[in-house]
Amino acid sequence: MKSFGYKMPETLDDAFRGRALSSNTTYIAGGTNLIDHLKLGVEQTDCVVDVKKLGFDKIEDLPAGGLRIGATVRNTALAYDHRVQKRYPVLSEAILSGASPQLRNVATTAGNLLQRTRCYYFRDGISPCNKRVPGSGCAAINGLNRIHAILGTSSQCIATHPSDMDVALVALDALILIKGSKGERSVPISEFYIPYSENPAKENILDAGDLITAVELPATSWFAHSYYFKARERASYEFALSSAAVAVDLDGQTIRDCRIALGGVATKPWRAHAAEARLRGHEATEAVFQEAAKAELKSAVTYSHNAFKVDLCRISLVNALHHVSNIA
Repeated sequence: MKSFGYKMPETLDDAFRGRALSSNTTYIAGGTNLIDHLKLGVEQTDCVVDVKKLGFDKIEDLPAGGLRIGATVRNTALAYDHRVQKRYPVLSEAILSGASPQLRNVATTAGNLLQRTRCYYFRDGISPCNKRVPGSGCAAINGLNRIHAILGTSSQCIATHPSDMDVALVALDALILIKGSKGERSVPISEFYIPYSENPAKENILDAGDLITAVELPATSWFAHSYYFKARERASYEFALSSAAVAVDLDGQTIRDCRIALGGVATKPWRAHAAEARLRGHEATEAVFQEAAKAELKSAVTYSHNAFKVDLCRISLVNALHHVSNIA
């Protein structure tokens, strides 16, 4: 691992000054993903700027009834916060389904948003990988691609986004607060991640020096009626092969509105717009759930080892809808 400098600023201005010392400086909080990549040689940096002392470690009620989650709030604290469990249960469930208790005690909100893929070829440091070395190719397309994406892929990359928490945040219409050279701005999470297309190395809209400060959740009352379903190889400390975060607004057994996001099957936390459109205004039945899943997966592209994900994703989504709709 290449040696690097380390700074722990106590003010935001100091953090920006520290970040500006080098064009190859990286922010760090928990470091559960970044440190792995530095050790593997997948990423390199001249200096890490530790943001733990900047006061972004609070969960606060918003005046309109939503919730503001600081960028350095630990996953454990967020998952067990009584407001999250009551008003946004899908978020608590998603966090607790991921990693291990030890990692959740260290991992942070912003760190999850910036989590990078678990693709074998990206992490081995030597295989062709357009995400790691743009223009070098994608070894996964014709390689071992069992864990890889079937939605949002391109000829340049088929790597999945690994986070559970971010899938729930997409279903909850989260807003990401960012500070940087352009001042302060807020970005819907649906606009935060960039499609892979021709440059999979660029994963999100952050510019050099940008710092995520918080995530805000809206005061949508029916988000309390939400659920996270995860299918994986084993019961603990495993990434999703397929997952579904679902929130449903029911009028009797009629679906007035809904939010659906999929994980483990796409190149980013995947908002299931086609499935949502098929559900709105219809009765919550097995047949309608199946039709919604089929509509969303119509655009799926499979590879030599991951065609099973189409059925697994359908089952995951239907199971989540059954659970949140309380039908047998």
